[in-house]
Amino acid sequence: MSIEPINPVAIQLGPFSIRWYGIIIGVGIALALILAVREADKRGLPKDTFTDLLVWAIPISIICARIYYVIFEWDFYSQNPGQIIKIWEGGIAIHGALIGAVVTAIIFSRKKGISFWKLADVAAPSLILGQAIGRWGNFINQEAHGEAVSRAFLENLHLPQFIIDQMYINGEYYHPTFLYESVWNIIGFIILLALRKSSLRRGELFLSYMIWYSIGRFFIEGMRTDSLMLDSVRMAQVISLVLILLAIAIWFYRRYTGLAKQKYKDSD
Repeated sequence: MSIEPINPVAIQLGPFSIRWYGIIIGVGIALALILAVREADKRGLPKDTFTDLLVWAIPISIICARIYYVIFEWDFYSQNPGQIIKIWEGGIAIHGALIGAVVTAIIFSRKKGISFWKLADVAAPSLILGQAIGRWGNFINQEAHGEAVSRAFLENLHLPQFIIDQMYINGEYYHPTFLYESVWNIIGFIILLALRKSSLRRGELFLSYMIWYSIGRFFIEGMRTDSLMLDSVRMAQVISLVLILLAIAIWFYRRYTGLAKQKYKDSD
């Protein structure tokens, strides 16, 4: 049985190639930015807030995502240091990117005199939407999949034929865990949009994002075959648990101490 995978290169211009992965990530960032800019305007933030933020957040997040990945694959990169900068060959971690983005947003908000929590709340639906779209880059690259399964298993999920075919890798079919996470994130995106209309306090929309995403990531990570490991522990699962507990603790702390007096819908 011979099934041709989707060519990861979308456009070849001489020695230069434009990959579907980069295009998909770019589309995710663009849609996320449009959504954030529109919501920022409604919440009284300057229209250029998120475009200015992304100038710093995108490169810093990419660097942090790469550093995070290299740290947990150090056995390989310590022997091949020249490979560290070859980010175009793959090897970035979303948790590293999120850490970089949050730290950048904290510094940025202080410089601009904007509430970090207000900024984070506006960005939360955009973040999870971008992640949902970005997982399709993993689909094109035939990565971030789970254990081997039968073709019948995938057909019973009523998946489109192109997804089933792309999950045929080196003679076997695999769990489309990229799809599970993408769907989980889309559901989270819808929930966050609904929560915008509720009476959540400032910061709680972003904390809801942290909890929702981390719950899904914890369980889906357990199905993957390419997890970054620390001994026998899947680091993404550890980070997910830490983020869930941290978000809950911050939620109650801010409520208990009165730091969360303002509501998400407050314009000031």
